[in-house]
Amino acid sequence: MGGCRRVGLLKMSTALVFPGQGAQYVGMGQSLCDGSCSAREIFAAAEKLLGASFLHACFDGPFEILAQTKICQPALFVHGCAATVVLREKFTKKKYSVAYGLSLGELTALWAADVFDFDVALRVVAERGRLMQKACEETDGAMLCLIGGTREDVETLCAETNVELANINCPGQIVISGMRNSIKAANEIAEKMRFRRVLQLNVAGAYHSRLMESACVGFEKFLKTIDLRPPKVATLTNVTGEPVSDPAKIKKTLAEQIISPVFFEKCCRSAIGIGADEFLECGPGKSLCGMMKKISETVNVKNFDKMDDFDYGNSP
Repeated sequence: MGGCRRVGLLKMSTALVFPGQGAQYVGMGQSLCDGSCSAREIFAAAEKLLGASFLHACFDGPFEILAQTKICQPALFVHGCAATVVLREKFTKKKYSVAYGLSLGELTALWAADVFDFDVALRVVAERGRLMQKACEETDGAMLCLIGGTREDVETLCAETNVELANINCPGQIVISGMRNSIKAANEIAEKMRFRRVLQLNVAGAYHSRLMESACVGFEKFLKTIDLRPPKVATLTNVTGEPVSDPAKIKKTLAEQIISPVFFEKCCRSAIGIGADEFLECGPGKSLCGMMKKISETVNVKNFDKMDDFDYGNSP
């Protein structure tokens, strides 16, 4: 599976990891829905809550519809949940010690840690997506991924162009966020610096920046109506990269995360510090597997996206 090693799944301390926006693709979830009754029940429950057009966007596209924040975030969440239920069915002896995710993936991780039931979690995700799309439509934001260089290089660029750190994903990969004209200026300057690659992301707005302030305020208000349970395994917040377990603190960091940098690399290192040496990415794509291998070459990583991913090597 690309850069993800095939590993046995019995004697390791395992972390579940969930992707965020950017991992979506047309057809996502179809294989799981076709191959697993439990996954099909997850998608049916999502269809009941969100409507048939939601499944159509996931399975048939077009990509422009699926990529809309209000569609994409629930799609990623549902896919991650479906992959997790299949994983638990296939590997019944598996025990999980940590759950965390990248941006939206943090909510999938909280569901996996039993912080809230599926229907409640999906309502939370749908509201987050709605609020963030609204914020995108009210602002003119963009994001830029910088490959190579150092964090100091990125911070210098941010200060010069009035943009913000958005994601610190892994060594040599940082994303910045801000007004479209500022990101354009940052792009032009970055191409003359020592970055190996500069890539403008195909996203609807400036996630994890002050341009999402209205979404942060609205989401914080919405979360006050939601009851959360303490997680059953260690969960990590993107806001600090550290464990969070108190329901009130979880709500606070979920709202803050919308306008704060995502410290994904720190989350990964915290998970390793807790004792995790195996990381199972549940959801579309393999981007998190690649990031993990850049963070630590010694950990074992595996992605579970389609049904074929569950049949490999040493079955647990």
